[in-house]
Amino acid sequence: MGLQERVSAGQTFDRLRFVPFLWADVVVGWVRRDLALHLEPYRDVFRVTHDSILLREDLRGYDARTEAMAHVATSLAARDLLTKWRGETYEIGVAEGGESFFRLERAAVRFFGFSAQAVHLNGLVKKGRETSMWIARRSPDKAIDPGMLDNLMGGGVGSGLSIQQTLVKESWEEAGIPASLAATARPVGTLRVRREVADGLHAEVLHMYDLALDDGFLPVNQDGEVVEFRRLSLAEVESELAGEAPYTIDAGLVAIDCIERHKASMINNPG
Repeated sequence: MGLQERVSAGQTFDRLRFVPFLWADVVVGWVRRDLALHLEPYRDVFRVTHDSILLREDLRGYDARTEAMAHVATSLAARDLLTKWRGETYEIGVAEGGESFFRLERAAVRFFGFSAQAVHLNGLVKKGRETSMWIARRSPDKAIDPGMLDNLMGGGVGSGLSIQQTLVKESWEEAGIPASLAATARPVGTLRVRREVADGLHAEVLHMYDLALDDGFLPVNQDGEVVEFRRLSLAEVESELAGEAPYTIDAGLVAIDCIERHKASMINNPG
């Protein structure tokens, strides 16, 4: 998989293979047609047609919708239709930062094609004129992308947490970065990905940060979700991304963005 293939892989959504999930005429998610068939028994929660899945409008209020969707998620998990249960919920809504419609167990989010938010951190070390980047390897026990290569930190934004709170929390859990250091990370933009996956649709807004680290810094995982860290020059990371190295799609996109920004900075500031 070359660089362009990795970029293209972030957008592999064929709308014809999916039906929209609607609440009050707002498209909240996209359910693959084969998965939509599994929702037909839940007539007290959905109205399933060939063209759409409608969350019943008599489910009034955030709590009522959350309870109904929790029941469905638990049932789908019991039928082995979801990935590993996480015990963590995401807020599901029409816009980032706005009031959500309900919250839902993370393992069910891709089944329904709901958009989630995540924070990704590039850990960068500048030594002389060379900049290097810390790359993590995910645990083989991870529910998603086990054993694959990742940014120094990448974590979903759970219910009740802000982007900044997630940055601090996940930086410590995944790489042992103290809160005071994580707080110095610089926001560098967002990327949106929407791609079909085995368990549905992965739709996510990636909030990207760069963190300047000292030459002597060594990341230490705290939660068992990372098994290895490597520090590579940006040229080495780019070479791996241009080849077959097993970077997750999202991590690859974030790293490519960082490398391209660094190249542009070198051109604009050659000294």
